[in-house]
Amino acid sequence: MHHTPSATDSDRSAENLIENYPGGALVVDSRGDVVVANRRGETLAALFRRGVLPDIGELIDRSSATGMVVAGTVFLPGVPGNAVVEATVVPHADGQRVVLTRDVTMERNLRSALVESRLRYKDFVEISSDFSWEIGADGTFVFVTPRGALGYRADELVGSRPEQLVENPGEFDPLPFLTDRRLEDAEIWLARADGGNACVQVSCIPLVDEDGIWRGARGICRDITDVRAREVALNRARYREQVLNMIARTIRDELDPKNMLPTAAAATVRALAVSGCGVFRRTDGGNLALAASAGVDLSEALLLEQIGKAAEGGLEFEESLDGWSLLGAPTYYRQEVNGVLCVWRVDEDSGWDEDDRILICEVANQLGIANEQIANHERIVRLSRTDDLTGLLNRRAFFEEELPRRFKRLSYGKETAVLMFLDMDNFKLVNDVHGHQKGDEAICQLRDILRENSRPGDLISRLGGDEFAVWMDGISQDVAIRRAEAILTACEALKPLSGSSDQPLNVSIGLAMFDPSSEECIDHLLSRADWAMYQVKRSGKGGFKIAAPSGQHPIAEPG
Repeated sequence: MHHTPSATDSDRSAENLIENYPGGALVVDSRGDVVVANRRGETLAALFRRGVLPDIGELIDRSSATGMVVAGTVFLPGVPGNAVVEATVVPHADGQRVVLTRDVTMERNLRSALVESRLRYKDFVEISSDFSWEIGADGTFVFVTPRGALGYRADELVGSRPEQLVENPGEFDPLPFLTDRRLEDAEIWLARADGGNACVQVSCIPLVDEDGIWRGARGICRDITDVRAREVALNRARYREQVLNMIARTIRDELDPKNMLPTAAAATVRALAVSGCGVFRRTDGGNLALAASAGVDLSEALLLEQIGKAAEGGLEFEESLDGWSLLGAPTYYRQEVNGVLCVWRVDEDSGWDEDDRILICEVANQLGIANEQIANHERIVRLSRTDDLTGLLNRRAFFEEELPRRFKRLSYGKETAVLMFLDMDNFKLVNDVHGHQKGDEAICQLRDILRENSRPGDLISRLGGDEFAVWMDGISQDVAIRRAEAILTACEALKPLSGSSDQPLNVSIGLAMFDPSSEECIDHLLSRADWAMYQVKRSGKGGFKIAAPSGQHPIAEPG
């Protein structure tokens, strides 16, 4: 839960109100400022503060004007495919408005996809092919409809025994054609003239003489082969739809986007009764990477080798891999491949049938939507966590998310760390003399210097304006000093951008070493680093100082 430092009773009341709301929720005061946001609403709050959610602003204005609950649909801007959020604005105390949101993007897309899937299987028009017949006392056909039956001419059937047509005559006692009692719609499989089989529905009555002696039978047959085939096809289609619904439901019901694909992979293994499943996503660089798997694990490298060509060709595929039989299909969004779904089972097991191929393609279609929605979510998260100009962590992400997590982790260990605060010297003069474009160039040049003098796991943040922060785990004071010296040396390259030769562009650096044994709190660490940086500012700029250890008088060591 996030709220402003000067939280009022109304703010706290609103905080209690939205704390357990399952979607994103935030509270806006009468000035239109966000004062409270629950955990799922922090991203929306960050975007709202940046003024990129005008639709929500309009709903708030309408609620403020009418004093009533207002609801509407909001499309998040700048996201391919339009992320859709249902927003409800509810009046609260002191002119505040509670904004409750629910992300319905996945639900809308999956509902459309499922409707489209159902439309593939329309009702079939039943076509009957009836013929009549009569059996004589000798057990042979004495009459067959003149047009013939089952591809035979009538004269080919007359005089023949019905047992010759029945696929498994031993299953009946007696045969329907030789019945001694009335039958209605008995089903029997007969041989066609072309070698195929036909499912026939027989209705007949026995023929007896005056003494009650059986003299034959008479009846009519209806070829229902197509009907039964359609029933089988529909049952298989219903099963596929049940499987698809189940997988779609698991994706829809998963609240955390990071868990969508693992959940879908596990559901696919269960639904398709396969040994394993892998879901691959297209990375920003255009390559495929395993995003989730379930069941028996196979080598990611070997899988990528097998599915790479399939992804390029955009077609489903069957392959063999180290005793495993693979079946896969690319995932699409707007006619573009954004991943691959692959399942596998032991090679000796029964091969993949048509139902398997249809199912894998339909599941892949759903995962294509999921891949895109996850990518959209990741873009939104990146927008809320990064600085527009530099691409570094922004102030909120650094102070509220990453630094507390790193600090807490190190508090349980024995490794030291360093927090650096950096402030550019005479930066305003650069903007005044050369313009803001040169100022932006200087900011980006310092960003590059910090990246070149840090490790991949270090945190670098632009706190705002010309202020930066760096956090380095597992680093000693000697190494921290060398890093600061290297940064200062590299910053000599900033001087050509200076607004004046007697006020050169440079940086002042304040360092605070974190020692987990000191039990220092994070706020105190921040204060020490900030104090050290301003000591540099006061003593001439363009250098660094190290704050005294926690608990001691803050006398800094000059750089």
